[in-house]
Amino acid sequence: MDEAVEDADVVMALRIQRERMSDPLIPSSREYAKCYGISRTLLEKSRQDAIVMHPGPVNRGVEMNADVADGPRSVILDQVTNGVAVRMALLYLVAGAQGGQGWS
Repeated sequence: MDEAVEDADVVMALRIQRERMSDPLIPSSREYAKCYGISRTLLEKSRQDAIVMHPGPVNRGVEMNADVADGPRSVILDQVTNGVAVRMALLYLVAGAQGGQGWS
């Protein structure tokens, strides 16, 4: 992880579904957090202007610590908000909108 975030512009975690925490590949949430969780100490190895991303919702203390998720580098709330708008636009297009003129 240290090498992965070194000089990174963006540090992004993906969501681990709690129901999959029983998978033998993930021995425990504590071990996952220790090995792969984003902490302030880990984040300090990235660029000083690096942003933190996550698709939400964050499993605090597992995927990243609360001080990182709520910290000044976090753009998670913007990412989630924009993700909703993008999915709505894609559904609109996939559902058959023609030339932006409404539903077909």
